[in-house]
Amino acid sequence: MDATTPRSAVPNAQSFLNMRRVRQWHNYIGVFFAPAILFFVISGALQVLGLHESRGDASYKPPAWIVAMASVHKDQTLPRARAEHAASAADSHEHEHAVPDKPEESHAKPQPGPSPWPLKIFVLCLALGLGTSALLGVTIALKNKATRQPSLILLAAGAVLPIVLLFL
Repeated sequence: MDATTPRSAVPNAQSFLNMRRVRQWHNYIGVFFAPAILFFVISGALQVLGLHESRGDASYKPPAWIVAMASVHKDQTLPRARAEHAASAADSHEHEHAVPDKPEESHAKPQPGPSPWPLKIFVLCLALGLGTSALLGVTIALKNKATRQPSLILLAAGAVLPIVLLFL
């Protein structure tokens, strides 16, 4: 270091150790949440494409696994548990919210709005990028011999814990 170099521009051992600790925490947090991130990437992409809902003309009925993923993504429950909860809630409030049926008053066609496809394409690209980033992060974490064992433990915990919590 010469007289013209400011002291703050020279890295010191303390800042190096702090950044090392930050990278280590980033690694551990990333591998713990990677399974959930990948789950939400996949289920979110399926929902953006509308594959979690039946079509009105019965031309498409989603597979049960897509319906289950969408239910966990949107409602944090499995479809059966949500249906039972909705039925019991409907029974308890049946008399409170009785609304007489009305015939449809207007047959006017709704005005078309802007196309949803540009945003859908962006969100699908976002899902692809986030999923790729998560997979690359897990790969990097598992290639590092110094943090491989804790990374594997946290990766397994991040995969198992949400499943356990879903059934509590």
